[in-house]
Order: sequence, then C-alpha cells, then structure tokens
Amino acid sequence: MRETYTQVGGVFFFWLSNFGGETLVAMRLTRIGSKKRPFYRIVVMDKRRAQNGRFLEIVGHYDPLADPARIELKDDRARYWLSKGAQPSETVRSILRRKAIV
Repeated sequence: MRETYTQVGGVFFFWLSNFGGETLVAMRLTRIGSKKRPFYRIVVMDKRRAQNGRFLEIVGHYDPLADPARIELKDDRARYWLSKGAQPSETVRSILRRKAIV
C-alpha cells in the first residue's frame, strides 16, 4: 500500500492506493434522511469504510423526492477528486453525467 497526501485549506487528507494502481477512494451516497424521507450526501471516502462511515469530504447533496430530483454539487471539488483517482459508484456516476462532469 502507498499513502498519498494532499492539503486542502490547511487540513491534510490522505488516501491509500495499492500497488496495482487502483485507488481505495470512492465517491458514493450516504443516507441522512429520516424514515421514508430519503436524502443523501455525495461524499468522498475510503472504499473500505461502512456506507455511513467517516468521509474525507462532502461534495454535494441529492434529494430524490423532489420533482424533479434536486442535485447540489460542488463541481470543482468533484472534478478534483476524480482527477485524483476517486471511483464513483454507479448512482453517483449517473448523477455526475446529469451534471456533465463525467
């Protein structure tokens, strides 16, 4: 495993990558809504963590109940993490396509 560091606003973040070049950083959804009222954060986190575990950064929000579904996304931060090798989940990839980032 190899550790890579970056500094964002005075805070150091690190992520791990294995020797095959695959990063262990993912962009995925974490649910923060109440019962029967789903609301999600789009976060960057270590792939090995639990779905609602500790994350590196919040890059957006997704509200599927709004008509049409409301998506708030920090485009520059999403592009930054994608450039660093973060792998989006299938759902996040479709959200990024809607926003013309991927």
